[in-house]
Amino acid sequence: MTTPGPLAEIAILLYPGAQLGAAHGLTDLFSVANLLARRRLGAAAPRLRISHWRGSESGTDAERVFDSDPGVPGEPDFIIMPPAVIAPITAEEAAPLAVWLRERHKGGATLASVCAGAFLLGETGLLEGRAATTHWFYANDFAERFPNARVDIDKLVIDDGDLITAGGLMAWTDLGLRLVDRLLGPTAMLETARFLLVDPPGREQRYYSVFSPRLRHGDEAVLKVQHWLQATGAREATLDAMADKAGLEPRTFLRRFHKATGLKPTEYCQHLRVGKAREMLETTTRPVDQVAWDVGYEDPGAFRKVFVKVTGLGPREYRQRFGVAAIRGGIGA
Repeated sequence: MTTPGPLAEIAILLYPGAQLGAAHGLTDLFSVANLLARRRLGAAAPRLRISHWRGSESGTDAERVFDSDPGVPGEPDFIIMPPAVIAPITAEEAAPLAVWLRERHKGGATLASVCAGAFLLGETGLLEGRAATTHWFYANDFAERFPNARVDIDKLVIDDGDLITAGGLMAWTDLGLRLVDRLLGPTAMLETARFLLVDPPGREQRYYSVFSPRLRHGDEAVLKVQHWLQATGAREATLDAMADKAGLEPRTFLRRFHKATGLKPTEYCQHLRVGKAREMLETTTRPVDQVAWDVGYEDPGAFRKVFVKVTGLGPREYRQRFGVAAIRGGIGA
């Protein structure tokens, strides 16, 4: 019986500064998925072709430098841009590869990025008007560099069909499992996740991200208010008080604050207070109601609703995951 050819080729693009650990991790993940599918279904099992690509010396193309199925014709069906080691790729470095990626996308390839790999994907121009995520640490820089993309850093993976973006540095596991699910099916995905001892897709980046306000917007009046909110913990931060601190009419202040920070003043204060609450839940054993009071909420119920809205978890569930006791338990396990 003849062994069938690969179901699809997943290419991993080793662009300048790409994290090789993630590239090799993805290679291993897809190899494990192939192995488990073959054990379950036999020689007729569908399998994935895995390849690594680098920019050519001419700078206008890319070429395979590793191939699990050498000599088999065809173009990549999926192209993954892994995280960057230190900093996102520059526009100048990205330009030649962006042309190559646009051509592959035009030919039917699905493009996917992890963490700062989204900056290379952004340089293709394909994210304009599209939803995308990246590491929360780079969210402001990404929004400034690609203002027409709809950035949602709460999501760990955004699967938009022909474009897929994953947020965190280690979200390559989530992306890899998502592709296994899409190509080999949910059973293969769950088998692979169990074998690698990783959670199947479904987490959210907002569980882990910290509030990182925009401060380099150039609006001195708004920046003055931001510093005041930080110093006071956003207590008694009414609209009139903030507008007065900025020296602006309330309506003008609302418009300028949102333009500068990307948030309404009420949303900004919520993020600030929840950030302080997260720290208390992680490092102390104070009751949740006391934490709510300490960060400026007189109504514990209102605090819980805001906390869930911002983090995706309730205060007690957050403490169970990220509190000192949970971390010590994990270390000793």
